[in-house]
Amino acid sequence: MLKVLVISDEAEKRSPLFESSKFGFYTQDSKQEGNLYDIALLDLDIEGWQGRLLELRGRMPVVAFSKPDIKIAVDAMKLGACDFLEKPLTVAALDHAISKHRKKILTHKHGFDEIIGTSPAMQEVFSLIKKAAVSESNVLITGESGVGKEPVARAIHRWSPRKEKSFMTINCSAIPDTLLESELFGFEKGAFTGANYTKRGILELADGGTVFFDEIGDVSPLFQTKVLRVIQEGEIMRIGGMRYIKVDVRFIAATNRDLNVACLRGTFRLDLFYRLNVINIHLLPLRERIEDIPLLVRHFIKKHAPKRKDILIKGISDDAINILMNYPYPGNVRELENIVERAVSLANSPEILPSDLPAFMLEQLPQKGITTQKFRDAIRAFEKEIILSALSDSGRNISKAASALGIHRQQLQRKIKDLKIAT
Repeated sequence: MLKVLVISDEAEKRSPLFESSKFGFYTQDSKQEGNLYDIALLDLDIEGWQGRLLELRGRMPVVAFSKPDIKIAVDAMKLGACDFLEKPLTVAALDHAISKHRKKILTHKHGFDEIIGTSPAMQEVFSLIKKAAVSESNVLITGESGVGKEPVARAIHRWSPRKEKSFMTINCSAIPDTLLESELFGFEKGAFTGANYTKRGILELADGGTVFFDEIGDVSPLFQTKVLRVIQEGEIMRIGGMRYIKVDVRFIAATNRDLNVACLRGTFRLDLFYRLNVINIHLLPLRERIEDIPLLVRHFIKKHAPKRKDILIKGISDDAINILMNYPYPGNVRELENIVERAVSLANSPEILPSDLPAFMLEQLPQKGITTQKFRDAIRAFEKEIILSALSDSGRNISKAASALGIHRQQLQRKIKDLKIAT
């Protein structure tokens, strides 16, 4: 059942009203700390409601309610409330408000968690994630740095039967080879100088769960041999130990190297490569799937907007999107997120403008007339998606939708006509 959090000093008094609704309400007084809920109802008559709204708005839709007061209602909407209800509340008003914003709840329709995209390449990735999640086979995720290999690994684990168990990550390139062994296998007390206690390693702690080897191509030949034995035998021995310990672990590995070439050169074991590369998921660099950029930008704006305490950043201008889509992104999705987070931090209005982007991006603007049809189609698809979302949120009210988008009503009407959106 949908979990609705009610934050009010009068929460208990209002329980009969909430219990009459078709949704599952969880009431708390204003001083209690909320858990993860699907949607929140926030009483603006409590002390410090602004802080609670800022805290909640990035995690779930927030419907504000209070005694009739236009100024308070406007202030709440500016700070990020998605709707406002006047007291006294009614069951019908509650059900309507929650149903209207229910589409914002649940997972993203364009992917898994933080892995999103509409390009054919990403649709193939989503299909492979689903297949890998229901399999016990090992997975090798390949692609350039910054394309999102770890989020893919986490999505596979979260959608797998092992989701209730541990997901353990080890960054093979960040830990010296001498420490990798103790981190992975653990050690017995007295195994070496300084071993004053017994330590369980990552593989032992992950029993029943998933281990993710990030940058597996960077480990030494000796370490490759030890990892291969674990995969083959399903058992480990702590450093200084005298017996093997059985472990049930699913392995996911990632690398930005070409392991086929490494195998030919003899720097990576061919048998380990075969053991890891049962299911291969390759992530294309962002420059090869630019149609995903508008969707990613919207996602990152929503993710980082709560960091601003003075204004809620809601969108981005067409000119700014144009610039973002004509940049090659050597740092891939990670670099795009960094750019968007910076823009959110610097923006002086609810909409990100070209002036909010890094100067080096403005210097690389393409000349007029060279924009491809693919680029124009992506822009139109992006515009259509945000307009449809705004119309849905406003109950198909064009004036309210225009206000939410930060444009004039007439401008929105022209866009609706141009994009052939049914109203």
